[in-house]
Amino acid sequence: MRVFNTFDEVAAAAGEELGTSEWVPIEQQRVDQFADATDDHQWIHVDAERAAAGPFGGTVAHGYLTLSLLPALGNRIYSFQTPGAKLNYGLNKVRFPHPVRVGQRIRATATIKDVAELPGGLQITTGFVIEIDGESKPACVAETVALLLS
Repeated sequence: MRVFNTFDEVAAAAGEELGTSEWVPIEQQRVDQFADATDDHQWIHVDAERAAAGPFGGTVAHGYLTLSLLPALGNRIYSFQTPGAKLNYGLNKVRFPHPVRVGQRIRATATIKDVAELPGGLQITTGFVIEIDGESKPACVAETVALLLS
């Protein structure tokens, strides 16, 4: 776990790979809960019988479920302990190159792509690659943007 206590430490890490999280299993219960929370009950996510005959051979996680795990996966890799608020500012780019089948495991690797000074803080762009255990293509590639306020 990489811990950043000052803005200078964060700025010095621009361009660095911060590490990789441990594996996280994607289970049907999590997919079902996400479907309920988002009202996205498409059969490829929640109907195991129908999905078994579908294009992926079983149910798959929502792409946005995979994306929504970035904060949790990131928190297992690094922590900003800088003074002031930490805010999600947005995303620059998100792609889902490969579906995550229920029962597979995922993990993330994080790299600080850019650090920009702003009045009252820093803007951090972090690149994430979420890989799937046993697959050559990642589940998700995304750039997040966060604000660290002083």
